[in-house]
Parts: sequence; structure tokens; C-alpha cells
Amino acid sequence: MNKSRFHKFSSQGFTAICVIVLSLGIVSVTWLASAQMVSEKTPAKGNAALLEAFRHVEVASVSDALEQIAGQRMYMTHRMQPIFASKFAGFAVTVLLKKAEANNDPAALNGMLAAIDQGQADSVYVMVVEDGANIAGMGGLMGTTMAARGFAGAVIDGSVRDVAHLRKIGFPVFALGMVPSTSVNHYRFAGANIPVVCDGVRVEEADIVVADNDGVVVVPRARAEQVLALAQEMDFKEHSMYPYIEKYKSIEEAVKKFGRL
Repeated sequence: MNKSRFHKFSSQGFTAICVIVLSLGIVSVTWLASAQMVSEKTPAKGNAALLEAFRHVEVASVSDALEQIAGQRMYMTHRMQPIFASKFAGFAVTVLLKKAEANNDPAALNGMLAAIDQGQADSVYVMVVEDGANIAGMGGLMGTTMAARGFAGAVIDGSVRDVAHLRKIGFPVFALGMVPSTSVNHYRFAGANIPVVCDGVRVEEADIVVADNDGVVVVPRARAEQVLALAQEMDFKEHSMYPYIEKYKSIEEAVKKFGRL
């Protein structure tokens, strides 16, 4: 083969290879940038990990951590009771019902139902029923829908009915009581995913609601990671204290050593 032709071919071939490599590099960088952008826009995995972590800490520790960090009482009162022993964590979907006596509008509560059908998995349905201690804010039909959609649970500032069915399907609900009454024809939908005050605690859309046998606590979303870290630290100390107390039979010495009560 002619040397000049070979040299020309080699140069052209080398140039072509460089172009291919450069193109692949650009494609790779573009793909990585695109993937990073998708990751930043889709924090679903981060949300799932956050909730999973909250499910493994004591609600009492979350309450203590909030008090230390925010100086606020974010726990609901002793009136808010579970229909069965349960533990959950999820993002708040808020609903407000207002009194509307002798209300015959068939669409008066449609927004309450739409909030359920539009809710995502790991939601907690937080409903405030105005002066609703003797009104069932939800029952078996709503609970069945929430369970089917993957809701974590419900917190009702009002009462609940169809308790046997809710226990049967294992859907956790905290409420002020159990009554056979209905909100139909007595209440109207007043808003969803708006700030509400549930049993004395302000709840906003996407706040984290945690509940266990000690009660219900609301964690403002903006403080969630900070509260979680402190609650985990508190849990570790407290759980370390149990065997120490059993061994040395002294809570005073345990508090001195671990600084937790």
C-alpha cells in the first residue's frame, strides 16, 4: 500500500475515532446531567426513606425533639385515641368540614371524597370536623378507599364509625371517639390541603404525621430531617438505658450517664 495513502487513511480513521469517542462522551455527560435533573425533580425515594425512618422512632422522642428544636407543642391531646393499637407515619392530606345544618345539597361533601381519590400512597388523612366530637367524620367506605390507595392512616378531629370494618381491614384511625352518626346533611366541605388546626395542633399539607400508642405528633416538613436526627439520638439513649437500669437498679445513675429522661 502506498505510504501516503496509508498515512491519509490513518489520519482520517484517527479523526473519525476521535469524533465517535467525543460524541459518546457528550452523550454520556448529557445522560448523566439528565438523570441528575430527574433525580432532583423526583425526591420520591428521599421521601420514602424519610418516612421509613420516622416509622422506627418513638413518637414520644419525636415530640421531645420538636419541643427542643422549635419550642412548640406539636402533639395532640389525650382525647385523640386509636381504634386499635397502631403505628404509622405519612404526609398530611388535610380536609376541613364546616357545620351546615339542614343542608340538602347532594354535592356538599364531594370535596371530602375527592381529597381521598386524589391522595397518594403514604398519605395521612387529617380531617377537622367543626364541633364534631359526636359526628363521624369517616367510616368504612372512606377507610376502605384510603387503604386501597395506600394511605398510612387517618387522624380525625371528630369521631369515627364502622369501627368493626376498619379493624377488620387493619386501617389505622385516630379519632376523638366512636359514634354511629353521619356528617351527611349536617356539614359541608370547606377545603382540602389547607392549613387546619387538628385537636389544637396546626397541620399543613405534606407535614409529616406520626402516630403510635402514645399519641399523634405533627412534624412541619421544613424541620423534618432535623427533628428526625434528634429523635433518633434520643431513642438510642433511652433504649440503651433500659438494660443499664436493669443491671444497676438505678434510674438516677442511668440519667447521669445518658442524660435522657
